[in-house]
Amino acid sequence: MAFNLFRPFSTGEPRRDERGRLTGIDRYQDVLGRNWKRFFLTGLVTLAGCLPLGLGIAYAILSSSILVLLPAGLVGGAIAGPFLACLYDCILRALRDAPGRWRDNVRRALRQNWRGALLPGALTGLFIGAAAFAAMMLFGWSRVWPSVGTICLYLFSWLVFFAISTLYWPQLVLFEQKNIVRLRNMLLFSLKYFLPVVGTAALQLVFWLVMVLFAPWTLLLLPFVAIWFIQYAVLFLLYDKLEEAFQLEEEIAAQFPDQPIRRD
Repeated sequence: MAFNLFRPFSTGEPRRDERGRLTGIDRYQDVLGRNWKRFFLTGLVTLAGCLPLGLGIAYAILSSSILVLLPAGLVGGAIAGPFLACLYDCILRALRDAPGRWRDNVRRALRQNWRGALLPGALTGLFIGAAAFAAMMLFGWSRVWPSVGTICLYLFSWLVFFAISTLYWPQLVLFEQKNIVRLRNMLLFSLKYFLPVVGTAALQLVFWLVMVLFAPWTLLLLPFVAIWFIQYAVLFLLYDKLEEAFQLEEEIAAQFPDQPIRRD
């Protein structure tokens, strides 16, 4: 076996599932070791796609204008949506060991998902813009520090946002469905796997809180890990449950027989 930066030494015979795949931390390290370059490049592409959204929100905050914020969030989010879908597609391909060159997969993901990603991207951009504007009103412009209840409500809104995003985007890139079906699936999945969903949403919340609270130093990490790393960790933790609930690989294998399951 070739040397793997993410698996520098062996701690004994690794465990494998019925498909021959590694399990647990070995699986996490193996997928990351084989695909980190793809994740990194897709993260850069996603950052580029999110740049109009970030600049629009920043200008709206600097100008203290909600009238600027609304179109900036909607238009910038619509632009970012296909690139976010591309990121989820890249990570899910790695987790199900799908073959293909990185460039071909990125082009295919953008081509297949750009239309469906416009509306959820616009709503995502609107929420992020409104949340950023609200943060400035609560913690930047206000002379009175907000109450504990207000802070908890604000953080809870982000928790719900992360939970919805984590369950919505994989469905968008994997299945042709109506939005009402995706929303129903999200609700049923959240009820069945409540603790994992809340836990992964909280993990994202903590990650981005650290990125914001320790800015501008953490901005140096943004091009390298901030976009793709947390999404990979979250989808890795939820993948088996997503597979169990939606039969991901059976559905993909039926639609795309050219994507065989890789055996480790």
